[in-house]
Amino acid sequence: MSVENREYPQLQLDNQLCFPLYAAARKVVNEYNPLLKPYGLTYTQYIVFLALWEQENGKMKVGDLGRRLYLDCGTLTPLLKKMEESGWLNRCRCKVDERVVYVSLTDAGWELREELKVIPEKIGQCFTMDAEDAANLYRLLHVILEQ
Repeated sequence: MSVENREYPQLQLDNQLCFPLYAAARKVVNEYNPLLKPYGLTYTQYIVFLALWEQENGKMKVGDLGRRLYLDCGTLTPLLKKMEESGWLNRCRCKVDERVVYVSLTDAGWELREELKVIPEKIGQCFTMDAEDAANLYRLLHVILEQ
């Protein structure tokens, strides 16, 4: 039974910005899952690869990677450990400051880029949105992320 909550409109689901953001994010990530599954990858592992592939040497400080991906250490550390166990990257402590950990792609991590390069195009085919709307959405989402 649905009851309209006139006394607390701020608590109506349709009045929540967070809900369509959450639902849309889930929908998009769910489109990635069948494309990534054959490679044994999760979406979060995929975005780690994207960030590392952007680097000429495929190497980043874990802290910088976390900031780039909006992920905390508690999420990133076990993820990187699993990726290292899969042979896709290496983790090593900085010799000058042992608090700093670097991750760098292995040859297998670089090779995966060639196989996954088709994924953005395949995802683009899942959603019909004109270029202007996509650019506006991208801009607005980054407004939220940067606050």
